[in-house]
Amino acid sequence: MKAVLCRELGMADKLTVETIDAPKLGKGEVLIEVKAAGLNFPDVLIIQGKYQFKPDMPFTPGGEGAGVIKELGEGVTNVKVGDKVIFTNQVGGFAEQAVAKAAVLIPMPEGMPFEVGAGFTITYATSYHALKQRANLQKGETILVLGAAGGVGLATVELAKAMGATVIAAASSDEKLEVCKKAGADMVINYTTEDLKERIDVLTERRGLDVVYDPVGGDYTEVALRRMAPGGRLLVIGFAAGDIPRIPINLCLLKQCSIVGVFWGAWARANSAGQIQNMQEMFGMFKSGIINPLVNDVFALDDIKAAYDCLTERKAKGKVIIKP
Repeated sequence: MKAVLCRELGMADKLTVETIDAPKLGKGEVLIEVKAAGLNFPDVLIIQGKYQFKPDMPFTPGGEGAGVIKELGEGVTNVKVGDKVIFTNQVGGFAEQAVAKAAVLIPMPEGMPFEVGAGFTITYATSYHALKQRANLQKGETILVLGAAGGVGLATVELAKAMGATVIAAASSDEKLEVCKKAGADMVINYTTEDLKERIDVLTERRGLDVVYDPVGGDYTEVALRRMAPGGRLLVIGFAAGDIPRIPINLCLLKQCSIVGVFWGAWARANSAGQIQNMQEMFGMFKSGIINPLVNDVFALDDIKAAYDCLTERKAKGKVIIKP
């Protein structure tokens, strides 16, 4: 089978696409014919050795995907050959076949394309957990979404709107902001051409922000924190800008607000019932058309570098998908 291999830590130009043996099954595992896989920021970190999980070399990156079960390992009874499923792993997804634990497979909802299923779990599950469990977002509150045109950003725009919030989307171009408007954003900020703090003041009429969803980091974090309303919650999702901000902690005191960390993977592993409930609720939103995940950037396995570049250079509008 064809697979992406990381034999040397670095950026995506170090990756190779090779023909290797199909992975072997262990007890409780299944072999999946991968139809599509999602590219996420942790996939960028892991090939550089900068992620908290460091697999043995060489390895195939790819933390999530969707496909059809091809073979069952010993003891697997909850799924069968031919089932369409969504899977999440630390690695292994950027290949024609992947192994996954049967116990954590998610049946694909009827009518969901593989390209959507492959990019649904990490982006939407992260965003929904952040809004529901970590921010306790309430109807009528105002949320600022930074990096709003990316995978988690657009998911957050859709979900926050579905939860009854007023959504301000911030992104780096007017083209991206048009995508955000189509996803349901009430107001937008182009932080390349506009002053972020001034626009927040104008759009909130100086009332401030109830919630900030921040997958970007860098200079934007402190600017947003200084515009929080009393009781506001700044959600720390990631650092796509590359810089981890050093925040003057007295701002939390002065603004009467909170900085809240979001680590969906750790939460989901410790709270399987809550994760299942979240997924069921989001699948219900998908089936009813309340959310409509955007898959705009699809790359072949052989174009893996271009896929990574699309993500790291912040060109993506919606989810970046790899198709073996």
